[in-house]
Amino acid sequence: MKKIDLTEGSAIKVLTTLAVPIMGSSLLQFTYNLVDMLWVGRLGSGAVASIGSSSFYIGLGYSINALVVIGTGIKVSHAIGEKKENAVKEYINAGLLINTIIGLVFGILLILIGRNLIGFLHIGNPIVEKDAYLFLAISGPTIFFAFFNLLYARILGSFGNNKLAFKINSIGVVVNIILDPIFIYVFKLGVVGASIATMLANIIMFALYLMESSGMLKFSFDIKIDYKKVKEIIILGFPMAFQRILFTIINIFLARIIAIFGSDAIAAQKIGLQIESITYMVIGGLQGAVAAFIGQNFGAKKHDRIKEGYNAALKIAIIYSLLMAFIFIFGSTPLIKLFVSDENTIVIAKAYLQVIAFSQIFSATESVSNGLFTGIGKPKISSIISVIFTSLRLPMALVLIKPFGITGIWISIAISSILKGSTAYLLYRIEVKGNLK
Repeated sequence: MKKIDLTEGSAIKVLTTLAVPIMGSSLLQFTYNLVDMLWVGRLGSGAVASIGSSSFYIGLGYSINALVVIGTGIKVSHAIGEKKENAVKEYINAGLLINTIIGLVFGILLILIGRNLIGFLHIGNPIVEKDAYLFLAISGPTIFFAFFNLLYARILGSFGNNKLAFKINSIGVVVNIILDPIFIYVFKLGVVGASIATMLANIIMFALYLMESSGMLKFSFDIKIDYKKVKEIIILGFPMAFQRILFTIINIFLARIIAIFGSDAIAAQKIGLQIESITYMVIGGLQGAVAAFIGQNFGAKKHDRIKEGYNAALKIAIIYSLLMAFIFIFGSTPLIKLFVSDENTIVIAKAYLQVIAFSQIFSATESVSNGLFTGIGKPKISSIISVIFTSLRLPMALVLIKPFGITGIWISIAISSILKGSTAYLLYRIEVKGNLK
């Protein structure tokens, strides 16, 4: 597989080269999610609420999977920067082993206890709860392949080869877009049809990754599992995975509070999050690029280049997030109406986007900083920040819903994001920047 040296050349040019394919993949995923929500939205707010409810637990799976994705990505990029070919293969082997175990266990759990998980949200609508469970149960086998697809993409990113991941993601998204209306409307499977389409697309992507990666992503049976490297991956990935797991669990409890205001409120948040992901298309791409860029340069001990790359990425992130904040405040209604026509859902979703707009610049700063902390092998910094301030969302929400109603929940989310972004940048200035000499 082609390796790209990220330790030479213009930092901004290298970051852009790395980020564009990731952004392209995110754009494709957003396009799919947009089309998916448009199809599902035609079934009504209840269908949107069903997918929204089950998505919290699917998100929990991706949070757990971050353990192996982040840890493997860090160690592979460091080994590449240090030019240790055998270590690269050993870390990939270790990552694939952990990934297989996590995928199997979590996928089975979704099938066996999915009904209880949906019941915990107290949605109060039997049809929504039934569809949510069916979507979740079919997501069990889907998530096994999706976990591998995420790991494969991260490994390719460590090699600086995001173009192949973009190509494969493009095919997966196109397949998903084509299959969605067929399974939802032609076969009249509704919400279940959307989940089947997603499963088939992920299986196709899984096969393509294995076929197109020149054998680099396959398990190397001629290399023994180094359990020390398994431990290293887990130790590195655990802080960030714990952060994301906690984040998701808090969101599940927030969803339970949101459910007090009805299934329309759950649907509204799902739509709001979908529109907000327009920001993450670019910022997520930058975060992935920063992690790979800094990972290799950290391995090569080019510390000045690390600072240069971080500052360049931060400037891009701030400009873009300010633009998106303006759109969320002044142009959110037409975007929401693409998904639903229910007035109550539109009003709630609009309030969500307008409040969240004020925290966009801070969320962007946090993401870019997370890329830096990941790249230098210190994801624990990001985790501590996230654990402390994300945990504040629940008590703040419970306090703020008294004077502000459901908008109080959105305010609690925005405040925590502002605190996380501010703290991440301060820690870069105080703790990290001074040590990179």
